[in-house]
Amino acid sequence: MAITLNSGFKMPIVGLGVWRMEGKQIRDLIINAINIGYRHFDCAADYRNEAEVGEALSEAFRTGLVKREDLFITTKLWNSDHGHVVEACKDSLKKLQLDYLDLYLVHFPVATKHTGVGTTDSALDEDGVLDIDTTISLETTWHNMEELVSLGLVRSIGISNYDIFLTRDCLAYSKIKPAVNQIETHPYFQRDSLVKFNQKHGICVTAHTPLGGAAANVELFGSVSCLEDQVLKDLAKKYNKTAAQIVLRWGIQRNTVVIPKSSKLERLKENFQVFDFELTKEDMDLIKTVDKKQRTNQPAKFWGIDLYA
Repeated sequence: MAITLNSGFKMPIVGLGVWRMEGKQIRDLIINAINIGYRHFDCAADYRNEAEVGEALSEAFRTGLVKREDLFITTKLWNSDHGHVVEACKDSLKKLQLDYLDLYLVHFPVATKHTGVGTTDSALDEDGVLDIDTTISLETTWHNMEELVSLGLVRSIGISNYDIFLTRDCLAYSKIKPAVNQIETHPYFQRDSLVKFNQKHGICVTAHTPLGGAAANVELFGSVSCLEDQVLKDLAKKYNKTAAQIVLRWGIQRNTVVIPKSSKLERLKENFQVFDFELTKEDMDLIKTVDKKQRTNQPAKFWGIDLYA
């Protein structure tokens, strides 16, 4: 099951995020996921594991497990490389051992002090606050993203963590419209207005943290997981599914792409088994009622500044 992007390319509606995956774990994760049926992998320079992902992909191609054209590979431009878009993209391609990307995203709508292409550092100033570069506009960054399409390095380009204001601006100054806006959205942070605004203007929404972060974000940010919500647990019983499967199916029925992450084989399988049932309109409406407007991914913890303030 896939969504056709405004660039004309198809994006599988379920993907696998590789944030916080390391070493040999990555190889097993990618190979197992491909065997299960995953064809969409969501990477980022900032995850600092593109080289390991590249090794796994190379093995998958070399052994005939899958062809390059069967996969949809996303990675992202880090904040410190806004002034070096082409070089950063080429660096990611080299690490991933790919000739082209299916999708390249601006990871966050902020340029920060350059620390060397691909280093993905978040330099802090003397006050311990993110060292933001005020000389590079998002418009300049976007036009450099558009150049990647002209160079044949990238098939589709998009944005990530953009609100309505920034997305509207991007639509106004872009020659190539963003194909995707990847945002945090899940039952506890539904952001219906932002989702609908993007979809109205032909931008596909990808839900990062589609399960509300679960254990990873509870550990990192002290957030509350929506998977423990009684409404969702009751729906899981009703459909004979897990709460995670209910949440992913809800995301799919909103016409959003979902990219859950897991290093556990059983969870990988479970997260992909979401195409054999459908939530009723009444149950979709019921899930609307659990929204807490609760963001779980809080980079302020590392940056000393709340960019969402």
